[in-house]
Amino acid sequence: MFEQITILGPGLLGASLALAVKEQGLAKAVHTWSRRAETRAKCINAEWCDAVFETSSEACVGSDLVVLCTPVETIAPLIQEISSSLSSNTLITDVGSTKSLICRQSASVVPESCTFIGSHPMAGSELSGLENAHANLFKDATCLITPLPGTPDTQIARLMTFWGTLEMTLVSVSPEKHDEIVAHISHLPHLIASTLCSLLAAKDSSWGHFSGGGLRDTTRVAAGDPNLWKQILEQNREEVISAIDSFEEELHQLKVALLNKESHALTAILKRGKQYRDQLS
Repeated sequence: MFEQITILGPGLLGASLALAVKEQGLAKAVHTWSRRAETRAKCINAEWCDAVFETSSEACVGSDLVVLCTPVETIAPLIQEISSSLSSNTLITDVGSTKSLICRQSASVVPESCTFIGSHPMAGSELSGLENAHANLFKDATCLITPLPGTPDTQIARLMTFWGTLEMTLVSVSPEKHDEIVAHISHLPHLIASTLCSLLAAKDSSWGHFSGGGLRDTTRVAAGDPNLWKQILEQNREEVISAIDSFEEELHQLKVALLNKESHALTAILKRGKQYRDQLS
């Protein structure tokens, strides 16, 4: 599908993507770059890596697909950094968890001869680093594609074919709709898990020894990198605040039902929650 792919930021997602690309034979060569020298050193001996570079610009020379797998606040500045090294008709995408700000900023710095289209593969885990990478990370997961108005249809199709070959379910939405969706289904759940753990951290430390699988399952995502999540929440601030408002209202209704001993209302909330959870199984 591509002669050469460059992956900038070979962490969990970037290295897993490289492994999947190699397994599926989607590129003749995979080039990579990381800001950290120790990560670049690890990539040199990685089975998925054909070349490692000292600078992001060097890594992109000759590539017809560039995938940015770096923290969200670095994506647009990094595109500006590599812009002079991009070949004509290069397709650029990312795997960031926010889209509106990234897409607007990236579109303003990408060369006219190239195309940036946002991507958000809903894959990953609370683990990080290329040592946790695996080729099946994207299989059966959803990938949200967020083209801006005026994006060439041929490039959209090209990108969707790429993710589709990795056996992902593809959905195309605007960057703004993307941010609204993920604020509710991804960012809010992480906040709830983190806030619960923060609350419990202030309680008796022995309580954790009494917990069962429920607490571990409910709070698994709270183990994610706090600095990365700070960036995500700040970039999607407005939609996250709106999601928090909705959750506070739902929680308030449950609290009122308990205060007023309204068993019917309490049961209705619990049933509605169970029905939604059962659909996710």
